[in-house]
Amino acid sequence: QVQVVESGGGLVQAGGSLTLSCTASGTIFTINLIGWYRQTPGRQRELVAGFTGGEINYADFVKGRFTISRDRAKTTMSLQMNSLSPEDTAVYYCLANTPALGMDSWGKGTPVTVSS
Repeated sequence: QVQVVESGGGLVQAGGSLTLSCTASGTIFTINLIGWYRQTPGRQRELVAGFTGGEINYADFVKGRFTISRDRAKTTMSLQMNSLSPEDTAVYYCLANTPALGMDSWGKGTPVTVSS
């Protein structure tokens, strides 16, 4: 069973920074961590940053402020978040894909709260 675990969330003041981390494990098959998403109450989960083929995609609302990175094994992924604003308050989730199983897996999320 694929396990995806996020960490690093917390409370930060506006203008501050946080780094989120994510790991994936639990199967003999190749797992690829493919992106960070976020969700606030009453809203759909939205892409923050992700990997598509050989490219990195960022949502317009984080361009220039957030940086996604991933190790070569694609089982550890980070999200460096700078210049945080209260609008960035959300639960942040990792998405992993296991191609051999045709399955996507989500972590339980890590909450980020930005105070004004």
